[in-house]
Amino acid sequence: MSVDGWNTVLVLGGIRSGKSEFAESLVTDAPVVRYVATAPEGDPEDTEWATRLAAHRARRPGSWTTEETTEDPRRLADVLASTEPNETLLVDDLGGWVTVLLDPDYQPADDVATIAELAEAIRTCSARVVLVSPEVGLSLVPTTPLGRAFTDALGAANRAVADACDAVVLVVAGQPVWLKPAASATAPAAPASASVPATLGGTAVPATTTNSAAVPAAANSTATNSATAPAIPGSLADAEPTPEVQLPDVLTHKPPVVPNQEPGNPWAAPTMALPMVATGLVIQPGMELPMPDEYAGPQAVDRLATLDVPGAGLGVLDRVVGFAAATQGTVTPQAWGSVRVLLLHGDHAGGASAGTVAGESARRAAQARAGRGALARLAAESGASLQVVDTPAAAPMEDQPALSLDQVESALRYGWRLAEQAADAGVQLLVLGACGAGTEAAAAAVLAATAGAEPPAVLGRVITDSGEIDDAAWMVRCAAVRDALHRTRRSSRGAKDILAELGGGDVAVASGVLLGATARRVPVLLDGPVGLAAGMVSRDLAGQARHWCLLADHGGHPAVRLAADVLGLTPLLDLRMDLGEGANALVALPLLRSVLALAAALPVHPSLGGDDDPNPDADAPDHLDETLDESDFAEPEPAGPGPASTGADEQPASGWRAG
Repeated sequence: MSVDGWNTVLVLGGIRSGKSEFAESLVTDAPVVRYVATAPEGDPEDTEWATRLAAHRARRPGSWTTEETTEDPRRLADVLASTEPNETLLVDDLGGWVTVLLDPDYQPADDVATIAELAEAIRTCSARVVLVSPEVGLSLVPTTPLGRAFTDALGAANRAVADACDAVVLVVAGQPVWLKPAASATAPAAPASASVPATLGGTAVPATTTNSAAVPAAANSTATNSATAPAIPGSLADAEPTPEVQLPDVLTHKPPVVPNQEPGNPWAAPTMALPMVATGLVIQPGMELPMPDEYAGPQAVDRLATLDVPGAGLGVLDRVVGFAAATQGTVTPQAWGSVRVLLLHGDHAGGASAGTVAGESARRAAQARAGRGALARLAAESGASLQVVDTPAAAPMEDQPALSLDQVESALRYGWRLAEQAADAGVQLLVLGACGAGTEAAAAAVLAATAGAEPPAVLGRVITDSGEIDDAAWMVRCAAVRDALHRTRRSSRGAKDILAELGGGDVAVASGVLLGATARRVPVLLDGPVGLAAGMVSRDLAGQARHWCLLADHGGHPAVRLAADVLGLTPLLDLRMDLGEGANALVALPLLRSVLALAAALPVHPSLGGDDDPNPDADAPDHLDETLDESDFAEPEPAGPGPASTGADEQPASGWRAG
């Protein structure tokens, strides 16, 4: 075909659909063709894969040049930017590109941002481009977390690239069906003689950014914008919080006084500069929020190998140092001093709360406000402030939506404002907790909708107050989640729709907290089903949010295990405690702080160029220099009863008690 009259085309198709042959037919008579190969070589023993690659190479004319991007996924955008107007690029295919993008060697690379960079490079590319990609939307949901992560990432890439391209064609059984522009239906069926319409219109408007948060401007966006959104109390567009929606009080409980306890040194200043977040934004998919420093984390972990320690080091806890370094933007991160615990209280009606005692969650929330209970006491011991947040109660999800869309919008903004308030107060770490009835079932429903999980596999056993297992209540919860998924089987699986149909108020507020904390560069310590369910939802609104989250322990919850696997969060500990969501993280917090303090204070080993103190005992007390002899360790004789002594009840003034 002639390459005149078109610019960018995305060719979609299933396995063995003929999509690659069709794409090659589009550029057969182009004067200069550069073939961009994205697929890795794979296992040398996989002969079938090697045969596929060889067949692709054999079809390429000798005049084509080949370029590979398997070493770095970001290089594809650079290749597109470096092309000349007289060139034609054939990229085959985006499935291999996403495979490399999800490789652990490239984490914590932001796959959402990288996909956005690729789409923008396509929009601004001066050359003609044909991209090939597998269509994954017609297959079953994969049964493994890795398979689901791949389909999610590839689906997001296909949507972004299709929006950026002038034309999109779907190849089914060798037959091309033009999807964009809609009026184009003149392409012949045979790939060898296929043609592209001469006039292709409509380039998508690029995303716009405002300060540290941005929302893509899409002409066909279904998200509510600032021009059409109803007035919502406490929204980001408000200059000041409205009187109707006030943030809850921040409580600081003091731990019991311990004799001879010396006060610790106060935190001098925040370790990071927190940027102001622009107001007036609509929370919607595609938000561009900050990422942690991708260089500081690995450099901090490498620095640990040079420290003067007598053993092998910190073990798996070196991930804490890497996380803190990336979020603080320094290779020598400091221990978190100012910590705030957000306890979300919101009940879920219906079968989700089967097996719980009525009023128990309200009692736990009141207990925390009064400074009693496990969570409040652990927060006091850690010097953390506590904020108990009442969230909207959720309706029975098996019968009706848990929340209205207006309630979801308000809850997201409310959570964002909670994170902003913490950042303005100098908080360096947020701990997310929850105490509502039915939270486990709501989290399981969110996981089933976002990750394709089966409800019985992610719903933990129901334990009564007496410590007994209530299987009947567990079955009621499973049935509630099953019926809710059946009711919403034809509903949209957008983030806000999932919150409205299944998630409820606590998950919605938690999602807003994660997004607001990401915008203000405040890390979040997750602990429990609500926090992880919010992580799954916030990932679809801003993919950067998961990189600001740390999971201390999975607590034995199957839902937490699955969500952590999908989000790429590896639990640091395996203590299997169940003290309530948020309390488990506070138990681990002193250990995490100690690791950071030790990593920051230890010097480099002398053999690697560190300073070695020539007089290590210079500051030691004088009495330590005295020479001790055997008499210093002799057991003193018991003192006999004196004139005023009562005998057996009186002990000697010093030494061991006489046997």
